[in-house]
Amino acid sequence: MASEILTVAEMYAADRAAMEAGIAGTALMEAAGRAVADAVARRWRPGAVAVLCGPGNNGGDGFVAARHLRALGWDARPILLGRRDDLRGDAAWAAGTWDGPVLPPDPAHLDGADLVIDALFGAGLSRPLDGAALALVKALEGRTAPVVAVDVPSGVRGDDGAILGAAPRAALTVTFFRRKPAHLLLPGRLRCGEVEVADIGIPDGVLRRIAPRLAANGPDAWGIGFPWPKEEGHKYGRGHALVLGGAVMTGAARLAARGALRAGAGLVTVAAPAQAVPIYALSSPSLIVQPADDPAAFAALLDDPRRNAVLLGPGAGAWPALRQAVRAAVDRGKAGVLDADVFPAFADDPPVLFQGLTDRWLLTPHGGEFAKLFPDIRGDKVTMARAAAARCGAVVLLKGADTVVAHPDGRAAINANAPPDLATAGSGDVLAGFALGLIAQGVPAFEAGRMAAWLHGECGSLLGPGLIAEDLPEALPAALRRLKGLAG
Repeated sequence: MASEILTVAEMYAADRAAMEAGIAGTALMEAAGRAVADAVARRWRPGAVAVLCGPGNNGGDGFVAARHLRALGWDARPILLGRRDDLRGDAAWAAGTWDGPVLPPDPAHLDGADLVIDALFGAGLSRPLDGAALALVKALEGRTAPVVAVDVPSGVRGDDGAILGAAPRAALTVTFFRRKPAHLLLPGRLRCGEVEVADIGIPDGVLRRIAPRLAANGPDAWGIGFPWPKEEGHKYGRGHALVLGGAVMTGAARLAARGALRAGAGLVTVAAPAQAVPIYALSSPSLIVQPADDPAAFAALLDDPRRNAVLLGPGAGAWPALRQAVRAAVDRGKAGVLDADVFPAFADDPPVLFQGLTDRWLLTPHGGEFAKLFPDIRGDKVTMARAAAARCGAVVLLKGADTVVAHPDGRAAINANAPPDLATAGSGDVLAGFALGLIAQGVPAFEAGRMAAWLHGECGSLLGPGLIAEDLPEALPAALRRLKGLAG
């Protein structure tokens, strides 16, 4: 599945570009409706299908789908929101190709349907459902008939996945040319079910004209750039990661360090207060452990140019000292990851943190931590992550089931493969460690954040229910084997 994600405006631009290239709007609508019918026919046996048709082009797609399904042996029943005589343009053309009865928008007409096609409204809906449309959508609740949505389930806003009053839970959503943000962002993603992207004849070349800046995260976009070990390589060529460990919450830094090792960093050093050194040293024989009782000692470790990637925050505590450690790492031109305790440490004056940050740094806040640094930034998750990245000058990975990774230049990616089992203590520390290990190997922070988020989700899916954070680094080899197969 192609990785580009188009906003509603960009999808309209793709339609216009196709029509300017000589493809009629009716041809696009015919192809879209046929794609919906074909997707239904591949999954279900013929029966009674209620086709909810809206007053615009989405409804036109529904009329075409009804016509093709009837030809395949289905008892198709279009239900039109509004009057047939009021339809205009391509939608009127599509309704004109249907020579059977058209039912009014009465929820009773859903009775007896074995399947429902929702072609009321597409991704461009901007106001809450009301009136007959709301009644039809509400009437779908509790019915056993599966729902197939055209473009997006009606009531889901295409650009951010917001639910505008109500939306059905579709078993399948058929969209066209490229996915929209709502297919990956919560809560809309939960209403889409399986998403199928249909080719309706829009040339891929229009993407050069549109130049989308949002993508679905995954190996299709970055797999070829993964830093696989080379036969002639050695550990010193795979980077040396430095993790600042705390004196009390030692588990966080240990999890992160283990994650960095598993992600391929050639060496990983944990710097920790002297009293905690035995804990870190005994946690893994693969780790190098160095005492660092004050910011000056940590800064001395940073002076070694071979330590090229730094993680600060997980379990670090000691906020004044942590602030000094962050400044020391940034001012020395290191690359790395800022996480966890870094965010409350700078919450009283975020610009101090942002000073000197570049796109070689990755910030990995969850929603609560994000609010501490960026209390005035509101909106959908993509908008928030982009605004934060532009403000701080670094890459921002806004964590969650629909993690967004944003670059200061406006590029962004949505990660949607994370299972709910990852919501467990220490999981985010491992994610930070994965990203650190990749940055140590020379992967730019934006790509490292994307790779780490996908691998983190893949590890969660491989482990499944019952996983704990300690399991995640140990699952990474299996996830990497799968990635290598996909990229191979």
